[in-house]
Amino acid sequence: MNVGGPALQVTGLVEGMNRRRFDHRLLTGSVGSGETDYVELRAPSLPLTRVSGLGRAPQPLDDLRALRLLHREMRAFRPHIVHTHTAKAGVLGRVAARAAGVPALVHTFHGHLLHGYFSPAVTRGVVQVERTLARTTTRLVAVGARVRDDLLDAGIGRPSQYAVVPPGIALPDPPSKEAARVALDLPQHAPLVVLVARLTTIKRPERFLDVARLLADRHPEAIFAVVGEGELLPALREQAGPNVRFLGWRADVEVVYAASDLVVLTSDNEGMPVSLIEAALCGVPAVATRVGSVAEVVIDGKSGLLAEADAEDLARKVDAVLSDAELRKRLAAGALGHGTASFSRARLVADTEELYEQIAAEKGLPRP
Repeated sequence: MNVGGPALQVTGLVEGMNRRRFDHRLLTGSVGSGETDYVELRAPSLPLTRVSGLGRAPQPLDDLRALRLLHREMRAFRPHIVHTHTAKAGVLGRVAARAAGVPALVHTFHGHLLHGYFSPAVTRGVVQVERTLARTTTRLVAVGARVRDDLLDAGIGRPSQYAVVPPGIALPDPPSKEAARVALDLPQHAPLVVLVARLTTIKRPERFLDVARLLADRHPEAIFAVVGEGELLPALREQAGPNVRFLGWRADVEVVYAASDLVVLTSDNEGMPVSLIEAALCGVPAVATRVGSVAEVVIDGKSGLLAEADAEDLARKVDAVLSDAELRKRLAAGALGHGTASFSRARLVADTEELYEQIAAEKGLPRP
């Protein structure tokens, strides 16, 4: 449950689904070094069971212990459906569920590991594992159509297995821009460009620093703020210019977006980034790399601008938005409209409940 899309979606489902129809148990591991626990930061009252040994990095002895604990929990609870999220938990959770005789398995791909994460040899191994697991998974859920299509192109699952369920988010009402700037100790009238991300290689946060450097002369008053932490943070602090601020992880992300004029995403690979959805729900336009299902969140020219995965093109698009107040206003209105219509938590909960009901009907599971 590190800070990011999967934790946010799981929290929304646990808190939002109809408890008279669905009885939950949330099993989760521990975050790695350099990561922040979403539960501790933003959902301390979320009911969950910690599974010792379950973590992001492969550790054979820990993984075996986690597999045994997952199997034991499932045998005790006897669920009709096990729904896994993220790659590592998806493997261990589905293996444990099959061993425990669970009737139906669901796995959500919040993105994929098909490029940008591992060497070609390791990637081929990951793909083969996912192909094998898909054969015995009842439903495969993708957060976006592009993510689904990439997985199908890799031979993972069949089209009939897939459901596209975009993220759904509920945020507290954002404060005024003036109050948000005060809370973040930022000047009231400087343009604020924000990156919200886990500071790891696939997110390419160094590109954000390059954008700040490329635009320092053209927009000398602009502030480029990094919201997040991770293993790259020390190196990024050393590389950053005077127009860059580091704000760390914040539980009150709505304050960050309320203070912002523009959100930037610099990743090489994504599913459907929740930072862009959160920004849209607060009426903040985005400049983002054209990867994964980003184009399903940022409608190019209407709610933001899409760029190639290089600092120069990102800088050109950021410059265009910062230099044109009317463009910025139009994109902000488009972002709010698209975000509100497409990415509510209520829609996520309704889509997931419908998916479970379909599985229950197909499998002849008992229904309240």
